[in-house]
Amino acid sequence: MLMRTLFIAGNWKMNPGKADEAVALAEAVKAGVGQATDVRVAVCPPYPFLARVDEALSNTPIGLGAQDASWEASGAFTGEVSCAMLLDAGCTHVILGHSERRHILGEGDAWVNKKLKAVLAAGLIPIVCIGETLAERQADQTEAVVDAQLTGSLAGLSPEQMAGVVLAYEPVWAIGTGLTATPEQAQTVHEFVRKRLTDTFGAAIAGRVVIQYGGSVNGENAGKLLSCPDIDGALVGGASLKAPEFLKIIAAGQAVTAAGKTA
Repeated sequence: MLMRTLFIAGNWKMNPGKADEAVALAEAVKAGVGQATDVRVAVCPPYPFLARVDEALSNTPIGLGAQDASWEASGAFTGEVSCAMLLDAGCTHVILGHSERRHILGEGDAWVNKKLKAVLAAGLIPIVCIGETLAERQADQTEAVVDAQLTGSLAGLSPEQMAGVVLAYEPVWAIGTGLTATPEQAQTVHEFVRKRLTDTFGAAIAGRVVIQYGGSVNGENAGKLLSCPDIDGALVGGASLKAPEFLKIIAAGQAVTAAGKTA
């Protein structure tokens, strides 16, 4: 079967507290990854640290991601950060539609869609997050919720644009809780997403799209999750703030890559 290059990204959220700590964390990841390219790696620090982390990651294959972006190019939009600013800071990736922005800050699919189109137009790689709450899973609404998020967030994209999008399935009930979807639960949703992409954009494009899993991923569970046929990486939260743990997840991805996957 086709094996997409695994992509491990660290979402630092509103951490760490100081720029020097962010640089030290980036340096530690850089030292552990070296020049290896068998697994794609990126880190996503807070806005104020982007340029410093970019300097720390120079001459490495590690990508630099922001945690959000505005759909506006410039102007009177207090507190917003444009794609051009992110490019100037060295960014290669942007997280969009993370559940914390959806559920805490009220961002909907229409906003995610506008941001996605701006990010693609700027030449940045978007990581679009989708996922259900615990109540929605318990009500057997997982597929309906994920389907609606895909429909709204990806509206109006051409197949060529879709090929440049990374998706991250993050069940909200597993983010920062210590709970993790079982490999079987995660694979079921990833397979559903892949089929949905096939129906909308065609099998060739669906086969190229990287779909990460996120939700309490760590060095212990990463190997089994990444071995699933439709799980192509991980969007890592808390564990990405500890370089040794983050490097264990990357190593798990390297081991899966070396062994290959079977459908």
